Amino acid sequence: MAALRVTETSPGNLAEVNVNVIVLNGGSSSGKSSLAACLQRQLEGTWLTLGIDDLIRALSFGPSDSGAGGSLTFGPHGSIAVSDKFRQAEVAWRKGMAAIANTGTGVIIDDVFLDGESSQALLAEAIEDLAVVWVGVRCDPDVAEAREIRRGDRIQGLARDQALRVHQGVRYDIIVDTTMSTPDGCAEAIIEYVTTHLP
Repeated sequence: MAALRVTETSPGNLAEVNVNVIVLNGGSSSGKSSLAACLQRQLEGTWLTLGIDDLIRALSFGPSDSGAGGSLTFGPHGSIAVSDKFRQAEVAWRKGMAAIANTGTGVIIDDVFLDGESSQALLAEAIEDLAVVWVGVRCDPDVAEAREIRRGDRIQGLARDQALRVHQGVRYDIIVDTTMSTPDGCAEAIIEYVTTHLP
C-alpha cells in the first residue's frame, strides 16, 4: 500500500495507510491540479496524477467547437456535450487507472464529474476493489471564474457552469474549499483525514 509522510505531526515518520487512489472532483479552475501537485510532494512513495485533461489530450479525436466529429462540444456559457466516442474512451481510461493502482502505485485522479452522482458511480465501479478516498474540491463560483479569466487557457464559462453542478449527489469522504485555503493547506487536511480515519 502507499505510505504518507505526515510532515506536520511527525516529521520524518511514515504512516502506513490503506489507500490506493485519491479522487479529486471539482469544477474547472477549482484548484485540483495545484492540490494534486501538493499531495504528490507530501505523499511517500510513487503517486501518479492522472486527470481528465490527460484523457482529452490523448484522444485521437479532439474537442470540437462545432460538434462535427469531436469528442466534446463546447456550448454557450461553458456547457459541454459529451460524445459516445468519448464515453467509450472513458471506460478504457477508468479501467487503465484501476490497473495502475492495482500494481501498488498510488493514483491521484483529477476529475470533473459532469454528471455528478452518475459520474461517480461509473468511476466507483472501475475502482471498487481498491481503497479510495473521495475528495470534493469546492471553490466559490466567482473566485473560480476569476481564476479562469487570469489563466487564459480555458473556455470562459466552464468554471461557473461546473462549480456547483459537478458536486450534485456526489458522496465524499472529505471536502476541501480552495476559495481561501492554499493548496498545501488542503493537502494537509486530506492527509490528516487519511491518517486519522483509515486503518
